[in-house]
Formats: sequence, C-alpha cells, structure tokens
Amino acid sequence: MEGDPPSLPPQMFTTSAQLLDLTDKKLLVALRDGRKLIGVLRSWDQQTLSCRVPSSAYTSGMRTNVLLLGEIDLDREDDIPFRRASVEEVFAAQRAIDTEKKRTDKVHRKKLRALGFEDEGEVLV
Repeated sequence: MEGDPPSLPPQMFTTSAQLLDLTDKKLLVALRDGRKLIGVLRSWDQQTLSCRVPSSAYTSGMRTNVLLLGEIDLDREDDIPFRRASVEEVFAAQRAIDTEKKRTDKVHRKKLRALGFEDEGEVLV
C-alpha cells in the first residue's frame, strides 16, 4: 500500500523471534559483566532468573545483560588462535591484567577529579 512505512529486514528483530534461527546452533554470548558463554542454544526463556546462593542467603534477578550474541562458524572452530596453558599461568596473566586495569583506572579517576568530576557511586553532601 502507498504511504505504508518500509518494513524492516528480518535480521532487525530484537525480540525472542530472532532466536528461532539460532536454536540448536553453537553460539558465543558476551555478557555486560565481562563473562563469555559458549554453548549450543537449546531453548530460551524471557522470564529466566539468575540465583546466587552463598552460605544460607540467596538472591535472584532478571538476566538482561546480554551484550553480544553470535553464531560460531563450525568450519573455523578448530582453528582457534589460542594455546593451552596451565591454570596457574592463566590466573597469573589475569591478575596482571587486573593490576594494570586498577592502575589505569586510578589514573583516569584522578584526571576526572582534577576536571571536577566525582567518582562513580560517590555521594555528594
């Protein structure tokens, strides 16, 4: 019909309907908190809760933190550019990265404070 707005291509869906094509495929999911999940998507549930149960306390919350979702190319999956390492080596490398990030964050916060910005979460009185 004339005057109708142009329809979006199917890849523009941002609802669970987009997950239909990804069901039973191997995916990489990057989360906002920095975690990366690799696995086969068997089903999905928009009402999923995440639970943490340390000792005798628990909390739950909606998991709406997917940042990126991508299908893994099964033809190239075996050509991963990583080498196998010991647990100690991986944790030592992560500690070095964390230490460097803390150092750069400290410098960044100091520069922002010099410009009049407050630290994140700082309460103004």
